[in-house]
Amino acid sequence: MNIQNIQTQFVLALILFLELKRSEKGRLESFTRMTKVYPNASFTGRVPPCKAEMEEEVMTVWKKSLIFNCNGFTVFDGKGDLVYRVDNYMEGNKGSILLMDANGKALLTIRRKKMSLGLGDNWLVYEGEETMANPRLSVKKSLNIFNNKCLAYVTAGESDGRNNETMYEIEGSYSRRRCAVLDDRRRLAAEIKRKEGGRGVAFGTDIFRLVVQPNNIRTDFAMALVILLDQMF
Repeated sequence: MNIQNIQTQFVLALILFLELKRSEKGRLESFTRMTKVYPNASFTGRVPPCKAEMEEEVMTVWKKSLIFNCNGFTVFDGKGDLVYRVDNYMEGNKGSILLMDANGKALLTIRRKKMSLGLGDNWLVYEGEETMANPRLSVKKSLNIFNNKCLAYVTAGESDGRNNETMYEIEGSYSRRRCAVLDDRRRLAAEIKRKEGGRGVAFGTDIFRLVVQPNNIRTDFAMALVILLDQMF
């Protein structure tokens, strides 16, 4: 890696950090104004919702590992804090990928499984580092030429390629960072969106947003689907 590339990555990281902190400052100012009306409001910057309701999670995904010379992902929450990371996403070694929290604890293991009879590849998602137990999710790239909007579909457990009920469908274009994850009732579970920076800053496709509806999908599952879309496309 030459000096120019290192400088470019440093500048991108600095812009991303400042953008996240600027957003956090805006939320703090909104909270200060709101406490004049709702003096008992918590420091979430909003009136506490009903227990059955959960706010959407807006995360910033950077397609870059924090470890030097290693491909991966780094994910920040709306406050600019590190929440997820992928550091073992190496070229030529895409059989198994770990999604970790900020402290390096394995949350999910993603493993590729070759399918026979031309059914395409299947990706299995396990809890933690355990790959001997039953997988939580099975993800398969869509091969349906009559439904070109569908990128992939997700089933519970290990798919046998025949009668598994679909939990989620992923539609859109990953290369353009415009995707929607829909549940079995066609409700929005998560979205991948381009990140627009302030003051005319363009982040490109390596930095984007992941917006998750926690009532409809776990946030770590949503990030696992991002990783798998990157594998497929």
